[in-house]
Amino acid sequence: MATRLVQINMKARNDSALGGFWAEALGWGVSSEEPGVTNLEPEGFVYPDPVAVCIDLVVSSEPKTVKNRVHVDLATTSAAHQAQVVARLTDLGATPADVGQGDVPWTVLADPEGNEFCVLEPRAIYRDTGPIAAVVVDCADPRAMAQFWGQATDWILHEVTDRQAVLRSAKGVGPYLEFVRTPDEKTGWNRVHLDVRPYPGDDLEAEATRLSALGATVIDLGQDDIPWKVLADPEGNEFCLLTPA
Repeated sequence: MATRLVQINMKARNDSALGGFWAEALGWGVSSEEPGVTNLEPEGFVYPDPVAVCIDLVVSSEPKTVKNRVHVDLATTSAAHQAQVVARLTDLGATPADVGQGDVPWTVLADPEGNEFCVLEPRAIYRDTGPIAAVVVDCADPRAMAQFWGQATDWILHEVTDRQAVLRSAKGVGPYLEFVRTPDEKTGWNRVHLDVRPYPGDDLEAEATRLSALGATVIDLGQDDIPWKVLADPEGNEFCLLTPA
């Protein structure tokens, strides 16, 4: 049994408008499975496929008050391309963001609702990832996160140090999943979180039990009518365990 990262869930005051920004930013298509939810995936994509980690934007009235602990890094192919991407996203409504990054070769921006993301300088490792180079999670202990997420999913661990842990789909395609050490403490619910999904034929309850044995905590939302499970990893980062598919 195993799961794989299939999408990130991002809360939004206006899911349709924010979805429009990210669709333009990534060059992806837009759909909606129900009111208050906007779904983004590449054109012609057959879900789920590790070639892309999709984005679900879900309407929420809760304001954003702190830096997100989960964000995306966008890939570029040259210095000129990086400048072009930054200029285009700024025209779409992105703004410069200061998260204490200092003098770095990448550019930190915020989308129209303040969600931070990075436009990276060209790096060889991200040459075949698609527009999203990596999904990045702030953490206190990358080694502990590597141990949990390496067992929770079938993604392959590529690097682990005291500073970061890097995983990627076992098929060697799509974006990386990176856990980066930061001094920030988690406060409140993550407005952006990971969604993982078991494979067809797996049992949702058994998978939730397995993840709990690895160190996850089941979170009770007081809702009996949702088909998925809400858990938190050993550092308290919420994630959803979706139905097998």
